[in-house]
Amino acid sequence: MLNQNFTPTSMFLIMLIIVSQVCFAEDSVLQSSRSLSVKYADKAAWAALIGCRKKGYSVAVAVVDRGGNLQAFLRDKLAGPHTVQTAISKAWTSNSFRQSTADLAAMLEEGRIPNQVQNNPGALLVGGGLQIVAQGETIGAIGVSGAPPGKSESDSIDGDCAQVGIDSIREAMEFSE
Repeated sequence: MLNQNFTPTSMFLIMLIIVSQVCFAEDSVLQSSRSLSVKYADKAAWAALIGCRKKGYSVAVAVVDRGGNLQAFLRDKLAGPHTVQTAISKAWTSNSFRQSTADLAAMLEEGRIPNQVQNNPGALLVGGGLQIVAQGETIGAIGVSGAPPGKSESDSIDGDCAQVGIDSIREAMEFSE
């Protein structure tokens, strides 16, 4: 039978051992993360492109994974040549900063983020880039370019089309494992 008269020192040592085991267990060499599949990146891109077509706009759409790597890209036949890199930059920026590009533009205008942020290579702080979030985790982003600007960056038509793309895969994201 165990002696149940533990001294404060022995209790401290037992707790230290337990806590150290928990801490070391969480410090694994490899970590796993979730990212948007090519199938659903493509589905979101098509939905965004078609959503903009229905409004009368020819756009380019880019979808990146959680690492900022291009997963899907579409350019409508009448979208301007500038829309290619712009859509990619919007998606990359939203993913990298974990914010919509419209929100970043507003924060820059209000002075809540430094001016240097807009000079980050690859960053583009104009509306049309949105994070793709599943179960509270950013799994990628979508960027749309080619529609005329809305009344403000936060009211961007590109952003509305990007949201159509996200909405097209929302149910699948919510129920994925």
